[in-house]
Amino acid sequence: MKYGEKAIKNPKIEVWDNPYRDRDYKIEINFPEFTCLCPRSGYPDFATIKINYIPDKYIIELKSLKMYLNNYRNQYISHEAATNKIYDDLNKILKPRSIEVLGDFNVRGNVKTVIKVTSQPD
Repeated sequence: MKYGEKAIKNPKIEVWDNPYRDRDYKIEINFPEFTCLCPRSGYPDFATIKINYIPDKYIIELKSLKMYLNNYRNQYISHEAATNKIYDDLNKILKPRSIEVLGDFNVRGNVKTVIKVTSQPD
């Protein structure tokens, strides 16, 4: 197993202290190469995962986030489950003031899906 495969196999989301905890500011992260596997067909699904949050005590360490998201590439998981799990995991570890996770999945079979999970109402 190559070192990158090992890092992806057992990802651990790391956080850093927020250097500006006294103010609200928005962090926007785009991950345009997200992949997972359809739990029914096994076909690959491709998406852009967008994470927008206002941090409180912590901010996410980006390399650990990349490894965490790359871990989905061999998982059989629906669009809805993947997006909600990412939201749950990040919300739990970051405890941000607000967070939104958007799964913008590519067209497959003439169907496009966008899943948005947010701690704030639209």
